Amino acid sequence: MKTAVSIPDDVYRRAEELAEQTNRTRSRLYTDALGEYIARHGTDAVTTGMNEALAGIDEGSDAFLASANRSALAKSEW
Repeated sequence: MKTAVSIPDDVYRRAEELAEQTNRTRSRLYTDALGEYIARHGTDAVTTGMNEALAGIDEGSDAFLASANRSALAKSEW
């Protein structure tokens, strides 16, 4: 698929330099960069599936379990 996009001159120049340094074509560089961006910022299917599965769990039915979960989450590093 061919497409045309507008990018700032400084980004273009840096991309050209990187393509040359890494021995990649401009198309390969932009494809790789866009693919990485999508992987980082796109919807994560695993996370979405887990969220959907967990949404059906009624945490409020067990007050002790709900309190223990909140306590464990508060102590964990994200």
